[in-house]
Amino acid sequence: MAEQAQFEELARQLSAVGAVKRDLARILPHECPAGSAAVLTLLGRHGSMRMSKLAELLAVDMSVTSRHVAHVAERGWIERSPDPADKRSRILRLTPTGEATLQDLSRRSTALLTERLSDWTDEEVEQLIRLMTRLSASFGDCRATPPHPRPAVGTAPAQGSPKATTGSTLASAARAPTPVLDALEPTTRTPA
Repeated sequence: MAEQAQFEELARQLSAVGAVKRDLARILPHECPAGSAAVLTLLGRHGSMRMSKLAELLAVDMSVTSRHVAHVAERGWIERSPDPADKRSRILRLTPTGEATLQDLSRRSTALLTERLSDWTDEEVEQLIRLMTRLSASFGDCRATPPHPRPAVGTAPAQGSPKATTGSTLASAARAPTPVLDALEPTTRTPA
């Protein structure tokens, strides 16, 4: 098992994922902001679905999901059709134009990664993919499980939780940015 200092360094390094995601967001076309790209990506990955399922996958509430869906529907990238099982619900699916937009997003993200990782070997890229996939699997689906309770600063952790941290570790953890990996699922080869 890795030591505490290694996990602290890992937490700091994971914050760099934010910089990668910001660069990926910068290459999106003006008419396709990150939320719209996420909708297209999830429909491309999972196929047709209800808006409630999309909201669950995006890990946002229905009002936010509705805004994203309205944006992509206005551009003709998805179609909303009545759900045969429940006429009050709609099934969302990519249109051919939406599929073409998704392919464009994929080309853009692939080109950026190709440029930025040009000095990496194929083996290093494969190793990163394997490790990111394993990291994602270790955390599981954050939407399906409640977050771990956090003890208040200076209190002992609950029975069965990880060992209490020392004061210096706690201080350095408070200074370090907290890595946040959002629902856009950047570990796949589709755009984030």
